[in-house]
Amino acid sequence: MPPEHPEAKGPTAPVEPLFGGGDPVPVAITRLAHGKDLPLPAPATEHAAGMDLCAAVADAVVLEPGERTLIPTGFAIALPPGFEAQVRPRSGLALKYGITLPNAPGTIDADYRGEVGVILANQGTEDFTVTRGMRIAQMVVAAVSSVRWREVDDLAPSSRGDSGFGSTGMSSENGE
Repeated sequence: MPPEHPEAKGPTAPVEPLFGGGDPVPVAITRLAHGKDLPLPAPATEHAAGMDLCAAVADAVVLEPGERTLIPTGFAIALPPGFEAQVRPRSGLALKYGITLPNAPGTIDADYRGEVGVILANQGTEDFTVTRGMRIAQMVVAAVSSVRWREVDDLAPSSRGDSGFGSTGMSSENGE
């Protein structure tokens, strides 16, 4: 019989990942002088995909509605070739305060060695204060594929063709 999970209603079986789940990707990280006291990026829960990023601001930064600014994280990384880091908004900040990343996901390339920065934008209606150590974004390290272009005169047809930008509608009903 499968083990009981404390929050589950009835027995649960462990879930094995379909892909990945192997050895962690080795990523070199350097804490910068203004980030020495802050935690390294880390997932908040056991199975979280993203690692929380903290603000390495010396003083509080007030973001007024409609404003955006670059927030330092206090670290730099060296990703191995074939990987990128995606910087994404935290859903709670977006829902509760309208705080998001206008370039989401922001891409950190494997050959970038500068400080990881987070562009925060206030789409809310109230001022939002970013304080030192606040978890402001999340970062996901992902494998990337290289591309070898094969130029052709015509693309193979598909049932969708060149329809895009809302052409499939918003309803879950077919044809609407």
